[in-house]
Amino acid sequence: MAAEGTRVRAYGGPVKRYVQTMELRDDPELIALYRKAHSREEAWREILDGIRQVGILEMEIYILGTRLVMIVETPLDFRWDEAMARLATLPRQQEWEAHVARFQQCAEGATSAEKWQLMERMFCLYDE
Repeated sequence: MAAEGTRVRAYGGPVKRYVQTMELRDDPELIALYRKAHSREEAWREILDGIRQVGILEMEIYILGTRLVMIVETPLDFRWDEAMARLATLPRQQEWEAHVARFQQCAEGATSAEKWQLMERMFCLYDE
């Protein structure tokens, strides 16, 4: 499965990519529930719509043990801080954050922007 690679979307031009990380609680049952909460059948439609409304083109979450890595692709004019502030105000976003917080190693009441830590790119094969 992972050795097959993951097909990515083509946008017809350059995009910005953000990579974030977070830890889940070290509990296999909670991790299974977290995976289920993000499945096509269980993911909340309002949350998916909100992600798109703030301008995010693609969002993927990868997991290894308790470590999550999220990859977000956006238009070049995307403003991260403004989009995350807007996302926090959209319908059901705070409810969703409270719902998934029980699986995550995070402070009570933390927003998505507070939970997910932006990673620094330290290498790129084709860096321009």
